[in-house]
Amino acid sequence: MARKSGILLHPTSLPGNFGIGDLGQWAYRFADFLAESGQQLWQILPLGPTGYGNSPYQTWSSIAGNPLLINLEKLADLGWLSAEDLSVMTRIPSAADSFVDFDTVTQVKMPLLRKAARAFFEARPADTYQEYKDFCLQNAMWLDSFARFAALRELNNEMPWTTWRSAQFAEEHVIAEHKFIQFEFHRQWFALRLYCNEIGIKIIGDIPIFVAHDSADVWANRRLFDLDEKGNPRNIAGVPPDYFSETGQLWGNPLYRWDEMARDGFAWWIDRIRAAMRMTDIIRLDHFRGFEKFYQIPAGADTAVDGTWVQGPVDRLFNALSSALGKLPFIAEDLGYITPEVRALRDRWGFPGMRIMQFGFGDEQRGNPHRPFNFIKNCIAYTGTHDNDTTAGWFADKATHKAGEEALVYMGSTGEKPVWDFIRLALASVADTVVLPMQDILGLGSEARMNTPSTKGNNWNWRMTADAIKPELAVKLRDMVQCYGRHIEDVNAV
Repeated sequence: MARKSGILLHPTSLPGNFGIGDLGQWAYRFADFLAESGQQLWQILPLGPTGYGNSPYQTWSSIAGNPLLINLEKLADLGWLSAEDLSVMTRIPSAADSFVDFDTVTQVKMPLLRKAARAFFEARPADTYQEYKDFCLQNAMWLDSFARFAALRELNNEMPWTTWRSAQFAEEHVIAEHKFIQFEFHRQWFALRLYCNEIGIKIIGDIPIFVAHDSADVWANRRLFDLDEKGNPRNIAGVPPDYFSETGQLWGNPLYRWDEMARDGFAWWIDRIRAAMRMTDIIRLDHFRGFEKFYQIPAGADTAVDGTWVQGPVDRLFNALSSALGKLPFIAEDLGYITPEVRALRDRWGFPGMRIMQFGFGDEQRGNPHRPFNFIKNCIAYTGTHDNDTTAGWFADKATHKAGEEALVYMGSTGEKPVWDFIRLALASVADTVVLPMQDILGLGSEARMNTPSTKGNNWNWRMTADAIKPELAVKLRDMVQCYGRHIEDVNAV
């Protein structure tokens, strides 16, 4: 496999004038930056509409797109919004230049999207309206239930579906508006993906193993989930005590009834992966170890300490997926408590695993797979992920001081530019693929951290400022990837 590298940056973290990164001009400018800096990959987080805590890993649809990522300027160009409408978004406080205020953005942007939908249905432009009808027909498998769920959710003041009144009917025009919003999200996303592919950039997407309880997926497919007679989870997902938390992590997602899913050949999973393969080129399977055994915690537990490991679907699922979809373009997120059985499942299918360099220092285990001299070719190496501190923050953190000092010795670094020394170490490694968080390329500290697991609030909201992408930065990164054989021209020559 040819050596390659890429950058991790979620679209919400892009710059822009409307309080949140979107699929407009800055997404294309970032794609150009990737190409100019010799990268071949753009890794993103899940693209779904976010729910509690604004986490892209707690979306209320496993297939739908996040409406907040729709670029409003494109809607104005089509005549469905006015310049005055856009000016409302630009009045979001200037702090939004470096952080997303999700509540404010949602309150301002969603009414504008609904207004654009009404303008579209009033105008019914012939070509676009036919395109919209084709989209609805081709995606009816998930779109019909999602749009109805979204409309009912609005009708019930965004409350969980288990609290909704028993006999309710959403108005058809509201359902249609949600279908239009999804139509426009997918139009903008597919245009961006096509542009990326045309300039040599592939998209790495992300699929959380579990879905949120308050989601269209669970609401419309209750028999597939471990729920009680009222629709509440009997047991919930999480992980035992680990690197991130002494009491483990309570994720709260309902667990699957894998035997029930097997009855129809894992059709729900096949539909989900098929949709993801249309959206992206490569898919990171979050919490891969849960496909071998998953951690089951009684609903209502205060911590994840008293959970138990339960057998997962193992090869049954991947056999069904490969039979229906062909070669599976998966990356296995094999972090945390990994057993020989999990490694064997990953290796049977040839999925590359992940190596996190921040995890490679600070312990005495010579066999630590995250220590760079233990990397293998078939892996994706990261300085850190969205769940880690930035590398600058990691080196500065007194709690990881020993690990940072050990890393400096390992690299033979003076400590003057430790982040770039760390990046160089990753790019020089034997790993076929290296992905670098954009925060590390910019040398940002802990204030730019994307997520701190087991904490609430102040996560997922970092944004890159408009002056961050400089030509000299692209040149610096391009020279480095070229030095270590990861440059796109080097790959084309293989």
